[in-house]
Amino acid sequence: MLNGSVTKLRYFDLSINSFSGVIPMFIGSMTWLKYLDLSTNFFNGSIPVFIGSMTRLSMSHMTSLDYMDASYNNLSGRIPSGTQLQTFEPTRYTGNTGLCGPPLAKYCPRDKELEVAPFVYGSEGEGEDDIRIWFYFGGGTGFEIGFWIACGALLVNRRGRKAFSRFLDISKDWVCVKLLILIAK
Repeated sequence: MLNGSVTKLRYFDLSINSFSGVIPMFIGSMTWLKYLDLSTNFFNGSIPVFIGSMTRLSMSHMTSLDYMDASYNNLSGRIPSGTQLQTFEPTRYTGNTGLCGPPLAKYCPRDKELEVAPFVYGSEGEGEDDIRIWFYFGGGTGFEIGFWIACGALLVNRRGRKAFSRFLDISKDWVCVKLLILIAK
């Protein structure tokens, strides 16, 4: 078995080498691992998921993992379901033609249908169009109501109308003076 110092690794980068064979079982015991890069190698087989007494060696128990890249290998099989491995972008599994299941859009053999459609990064959902329509509708309606409240108050209130007119005259004169001073300089 591995000693404690290896199991407490936080960053493990094996990318761009010529490693081949299956993904080593001991990687699943690195529960403190935050960064794992296995990309651009010749790993084959499936992503390690073990049943029974070996479950502590399963990559599905790596709950601290913030970044994982297994792209451009020869991996196959289902990406373990109900795990953190399904939360990574589909590009982290690119180049593994045999991999299937969420987050990839590729169905696994014997799957009738994926119950939840896979999330495709960078695409707009249908709901975003509805939100955008309601945003513009609400903004336009709010502006119109606010405009007519301000205009209505000026039309009804004689003193307010005179004060606003004086404010506009003073502001216009101030802008003209500043503009003439700027031009004169």
